[in-house]
Amino acid sequence: MTSQVLNASIRVPNADGNSRDWKVIALIGLLHGGSHFYQLVLPSLYLSLNRDFGYSFAELGFLATVFFVVSGLGQASSGFVVDHLGARPVLRFGLACMVMSALLIAVADAYWVFIIAALIGGAGNSVFHPVDFSIINQNVSQRRLGHAFSIHGVSGNLGWALAPIFITFFIVQTGSWRFAAGAAAVVLFVLFLATFLGASLLATPTAQANKPENGRENGQDRLQDQTQAQKGARATSPGFVTKLSMLLKNPALWGAFLFFAFTSGSMSSVQNFTIPILGSLYGIGKEWASSALSMYMVSAGVGLLIGGFLAGSTDRTERIVAASLATSGVVFMLLAMGMLPSGLAVAGLCLAGFLSGMAGPSRDMLVRRVTPKGALGSVYGLVYSGMDVGSALGPVIYGFMLDHQTYRGPWLVSGLALFGAVLAAFWVAYCARRQQDRTVVQGSAA
Repeated sequence: MTSQVLNASIRVPNADGNSRDWKVIALIGLLHGGSHFYQLVLPSLYLSLNRDFGYSFAELGFLATVFFVVSGLGQASSGFVVDHLGARPVLRFGLACMVMSALLIAVADAYWVFIIAALIGGAGNSVFHPVDFSIINQNVSQRRLGHAFSIHGVSGNLGWALAPIFITFFIVQTGSWRFAAGAAAVVLFVLFLATFLGASLLATPTAQANKPENGRENGQDRLQDQTQAQKGARATSPGFVTKLSMLLKNPALWGAFLFFAFTSGSMSSVQNFTIPILGSLYGIGKEWASSALSMYMVSAGVGLLIGGFLAGSTDRTERIVAASLATSGVVFMLLAMGMLPSGLAVAGLCLAGFLSGMAGPSRDMLVRRVTPKGALGSVYGLVYSGMDVGSALGPVIYGFMLDHQTYRGPWLVSGLALFGAVLAAFWVAYCARRQQDRTVVQGSAA
């Protein structure tokens, strides 16, 4: 993700005012929800694949690892492609990859086919954050950016919530997990078509810069202006290697990276293995467990909305992060040890999701405090890659535990990971205060 992705200084003229803003927000929210929906299509099929093919949970978890490794590696490069080609074609590429991946899952008859499907799906997933932030920043007016980012986050949780219910519904109604995967491909194809129906809402200046006007090539003056602007940008900003070296020497950003790795690693236990864990520890059936997973995601979305108000109430946002995640970690440990009655297990899971979601806005404010000036895109690209690291490692570790009948293990580790995230948050806050103190001292000396 490059700095232009998060740069709100350049926007497409908003001729339709309020109406256009909300249309852009709604369309991007829908598409972002679709990407999160697809992330849980394969995990929602784990029990069916285990039954029909005999794959171990470690093998199934490795599919998620492949998906998120490719997604993590592709995210930064996707930002550069968005800058060069514009957001719209990159978005269509991502959705097309997801459609192809879902179709491969529907017809797969060997493990290597599922691996290829995960590779293609991960490539498709990698484009969404660079694309979404580019379109939002360049098409939504300044006063509605807060609403846009809030809805963007909530839509992702709703996509996660829909996937288990959707897949389980089609499996129950048709008796075929292949039909369920095919139905998911149809949903994604409809979203792909929506990018053509709403094409004008997805335009970015970069994508339009070199296009002909009224059938003619751009004039010499425009080309000269663009050339001068590019030269100025290169002259005033450090090179990629220099900037990367500067950021990697920043201990606060390593703390933020670990924070995202811990939290996503914790969540991956819920996303991938809630259904078998609830079945083994609490005797909850597959259909109800799928609904519980969806309710967890909805609860996290509600927490995200409430957390937005809390984040603006204090400068010490690490305290909100710590209180929310530590309590969520305790709930996961209680669930893992079977200390909650079966009737309260789903409620406890929803509470853990709500608390984790509530920490989200304060987390983003905390990262912003340690972001060097002019490096927003680079910083978010680096620290958010921690999410892919946690999402890639978690499924294999948890799958290995389940294969060895250690059903309490994933949620115990999940709780411990959230405590690790709390420590990382306090470290980031400590570094932020040190940076602020140095800035004050330097200002006084000047």
